[in-house]
Amino acid sequence: MLFVEYPKCSTCQKAKKWLQERNVDFEDRHIVEDNPTLEELTMWHKKSGLPLKRFFNTSGLKYKELNLKEKLPKMSEEEQLALLATDGMLVKRPVLITDETVLTGFKEAEWEKVI
Repeated sequence: MLFVEYPKCSTCQKAKKWLQERNVDFEDRHIVEDNPTLEELTMWHKKSGLPLKRFFNTSGLKYKELNLKEKLPKMSEEEQLALLATDGMLVKRPVLITDETVLTGFKEAEWEKVI
């Protein structure tokens, strides 16, 4: 299981603590130091079954600076994935990747079903 996080993010800290309290084995990865690649994001998106918009950190400064609320609907899926691969701060976090699925953000009920 791969846990992709930004360590200063309070939601990531909460999710990590939640995993640790349940003695879940996971590999930890810093989303900015080791930004997800285009190939990884493409695979995670397919595996998750989620709309691509769920992979964007819509409350992040970078998202707002780039005016992505307006731009994303006009972009192809390939362009959106390529953009996500340029900067870990654009990616919704934490991201939990298991053998079966991919979860973005931390919603305890969703994670409970997977863990």
